[in-house]
Amino acid sequence: MNVAKVFEVGLISDTHGKMRPEALLALAGCDVILHAGDVCGVGVLDDLAQVAPCHAVRGNCDDDPGLPLVFQGEFGGLRFLVHHGHLPVDVAATGAAVVVSGHTHVPKVERVGQVLNVNPGSAGPRRFNLPVTVARVSVREGRPEARILELQVA
Repeated sequence: MNVAKVFEVGLISDTHGKMRPEALLALAGCDVILHAGDVCGVGVLDDLAQVAPCHAVRGNCDDDPGLPLVFQGEFGGLRFLVHHGHLPVDVAATGAAVVVSGHTHVPKVERVGQVLNVNPGSAGPRRFNLPVTVARVSVREGRPEARILELQVA
């Protein structure tokens, strides 16, 4: 029996210097992790890199010039585009199948035409009455499926 490999992409954003153990558990088993900005601390990326290879972009609250404003990569055979969402990006010009952004702290999964847009929400300090979340994208046979994971935190 030939079972297609599922490529798991973990998505996290807006940690604002707080790496929750619940987020690390929710992202365990991912093949790669993409952080959509407002990292606000090198320890956050170090912790994520213990779970899986991690790529991050710079958000409006980040002061690390080593973080790019936009990251593109191919995972599971699909092109992913990651940006924080606070600056305009010509998404159509990238040919991305999956676009990941943060900034709003509002988790969202939306398909626009052939593009899957995912905002994993915020995994850092709780903001207003919004949930604390991360997301995962499973790529199976060239098709991405996203799900938001709400973290049970105090």
